[in-house]
Parts: sequence; structure tokens; C-alpha cells
Amino acid sequence: MFGVPIDSLTMDQAIGRIAGAIESRSPLHIGVVNAAKLVNMRRDPQLRASVLESDLILADGMSVVWASRMLGCPLPERVAGIDLMTEMLRLADRRGYRVACLGAEEEVLRKTVARIREDFPGARVVVARNGYFSSTDEPAIAAEIAEARPDMLFVAMTSPKKENFMARWNGVMAVPVSHGVGGSFDVMAGKVQRAPEVWQRLGLEWLYRVKQEPLRLWKRYAVTNTHFILMVAREMLGGRAPVTPPGVDVAGAGAPRR
Repeated sequence: MFGVPIDSLTMDQAIGRIAGAIESRSPLHIGVVNAAKLVNMRRDPQLRASVLESDLILADGMSVVWASRMLGCPLPERVAGIDLMTEMLRLADRRGYRVACLGAEEEVLRKTVARIREDFPGARVVVARNGYFSSTDEPAIAAEIAEARPDMLFVAMTSPKKENFMARWNGVMAVPVSHGVGGSFDVMAGKVQRAPEVWQRLGLEWLYRVKQEPLRLWKRYAVTNTHFILMVAREMLGGRAPVTPPGVDVAGAGAPRR
């Protein structure tokens, strides 16, 4: 879709790929895309390049699943980043995998780690580092993660910071599975409430987020949702989706894919 190769996998199939990567110690860099990120990828070449370096790209938003059906390349289901993280933690709990957590505020990170240890006691958290650091700190952080030898890494930072960090340092960190989880730590720590399931099924999770932080988020989603609709319409008509003009802020959410 829009030049982005999205993998047609169910949640169970994605977890199967993840388990296989950990057992074989082969790298699996996971990227997820929603409507906002697909829009932002058209105006941010570095973000686009970083996402396309992923070994697995999954549909994080229902709008992407619906668009895939409208465009004649239907995806089987939504594989939301936070749900994938939860299933990965269940896998880590069963198999005793080592987990690294990078991102969020210190208090949020602390609560997230405590929640993981309570809900998934078999998962061993070997790295916990907040997401407030400069580019000069990145080599030391990557080296720390590499030394801890985790089986899976969760990067809870905003786009494009998390995508660019993973693209730069995955080779150094050498973690079998790395997954950019965005604001999932905020949800796990109880700082942000996730939308009820009915809102998720209707593709209105973004509206629930706006409801919680209207002043900060309403304009962002108004711009990205409108532009995504235009991208889908242009694609259906056989035209190239327009690039967001310079100066339009749609912040929120290259190299060939391996």
C-alpha cells in the first residue's frame, strides 16, 4: 500500500515468526503502520527509510485494514502494536525469555516493569532505560542492551524517534526481536486509558485518544485522517497519493526492505 510492503499476517502467525527468530537467534525488526504513520512517511524520508528497513511490517490501525480491502489487497486482520507486545510478553513468560524495555518517562517505565514482573513472572527484564536521552547517549545505550543479551526489545518512544533509533542501532544491539511500541508503556502503567474494544473494532481508537487529550491531539488527527482518506482515494483512482506540502505539521506517529 502506497509503496509500503505490509505483511499479510494474523497475530498468531506474527507470534510464530517471532518465536522462530528468537530460537534461531536471527534478527527480526518489527515495524507497525497506522494511517498517521503512512501519511508521515510521505513527508519524512528518514522515517520512511527507517520503517522500510523493518523485516516485518504489520497493520497497527483498522483504517489500514479497511483501506487494504478497498484497494484489493486485503489484510487478514489488525495486529495492533500494543496487543503484539502483550502476546510477546506471554511468549516470554512461557519460555523464560529476556526482555529489554527502552523508553517513556522514568515513573512510567518503573510501573511498566513492575507490571511485567507481576503479570508475566517468567519474563526476565534485563534492561530498563527511560526514553529521555540525547543522540550522544545512544552508543552507550545500544552497547548496554547488547551486553545484556535480551531476546526481545520494546522501544516505547514517539515516531520518528523510535524508528530511527532502531534503524541506527539494531545491528549493534543484536537483539533477535525488536518492536517499536510507541505509547504502550503509558497504557500498561495506567497513565493513559486504552479505548474500549467496541471503539477499537470501529476504528475509533484515535478518537478516544483525542477525547483524553483534545487540545494536543485534535488538529494532528484531523490533518492526518483527512490526508489518509485522500491517499486512499487517489490510489483507488489509479493516481499517486499526494505528498504533504511543506509546513503542514502532521507529526505523530529509504533503504530497501531486507
